[in-house]
Amino acid sequence: MHPPENPVDLSIDHILADSSLRHRLFPVTRERIFLAHAGVAPLPGPTADVLKLEAERASFAQEDPKFMEQIESIRRVAARLINADSDEVALLGPTSLGLNLVANGLEWKEGDEVVFYPDDYPANVYPWQALATKGVRLVPLKPERVGEITPQLVLQALTPRTRLVALASCHYLSGFRLDYEGIAEELNRRGVLFCLDAIQSLGATTIDVRHIDFLAADSHKWMLGPLGAGIFYVKRKHFETLQPTLMGAWNVRSPGFVAQPDMAFEATARRYEPGSLYMLGLFGMKASLELILGLGVKQIEARLLDLRAFAEDKLLAAKFRVMGHANRRSQKSGITTIAIESESTAVAYAKKLRDNRVDVSLRQARGGVYCLRLSPHFYNTEAEIEEVVKILLS
Repeated sequence: MHPPENPVDLSIDHILADSSLRHRLFPVTRERIFLAHAGVAPLPGPTADVLKLEAERASFAQEDPKFMEQIESIRRVAARLINADSDEVALLGPTSLGLNLVANGLEWKEGDEVVFYPDDYPANVYPWQALATKGVRLVPLKPERVGEITPQLVLQALTPRTRLVALASCHYLSGFRLDYEGIAEELNRRGVLFCLDAIQSLGATTIDVRHIDFLAADSHKWMLGPLGAGIFYVKRKHFETLQPTLMGAWNVRSPGFVAQPDMAFEATARRYEPGSLYMLGLFGMKASLELILGLGVKQIEARLLDLRAFAEDKLLAAKFRVMGHANRRSQKSGITTIAIESESTAVAYAKKLRDNRVDVSLRQARGGVYCLRLSPHFYNTEAEIEEVVKILLS
């Protein structure tokens, strides 16, 4: 199903005002209210069309004669999203792969320190915890409220031995948005490396990597892309500092596909791609990113913050407990989370919504608090959120 307009010519207002167009671009809206983009998003119609087309082509040949040009075009689109140079982008997912490449590719010394948040999503916890076996000292952040990592909290944790700060751009439960620019400025001044797990921001919030050293994000959440296609960014000046820990015929130069006695890596971020890329998924990711870039990330961010404000007002009026509702707008994201003390109540709410064709995420925080996480994207409507509140109260 192809939309009648080129995505570049579309606007969010245009999509919201034309229900038939909205249904064509986002087929899930025909049947369900999908508010779980912080989990695994459904694919847009144009992305599904690209996947079908490329799968059909692949039934004759998976490697197009112009596949190198195709790969570089995907890199350029991914680089636009984060304001990077395309040679700094490796086309790797999942997010945990990129984070592990950072954790395992740096040369650690006994007593080096890593600042991280133990109550982040596990993919951004375990790679850093594992460094303890190399003599690295782990410095856990302990915010007063779930996910509320501030620049002040980070600065207080730094010492002369801090080598790396590894944080998420947005907390997966509370939706608290990291002031990554403020943190990056201070870390750059101190010569401390900064690694960002950006999966809960890319596609929903502007991320500029000018002051970030490493970034990883799969495309299946706010980027609206396929599972397993993703972006791994390494600042060019760190290519020699961050050693590739996965080797293969793609990232180690092998003239004529003949293995060499001495290994020389590719000069670009391709050095972190050991083997064949997930081309089908990357074609889909490119299609979704072109849609997002065409609409404008700043416009998407503004829409998501408006939807969150609307959801907060409705939920608070209905006497629900909403995480982080009193935070500043700049600290918020598209994630709105209801905190529920009782597991049985949370499960019952989730089931009621599911039975009424509403998708949300049921999560649990440390300490036994259960969470219903609502994460609409720009194409969701206020009427859908009102319907969700109505169902919860019924």
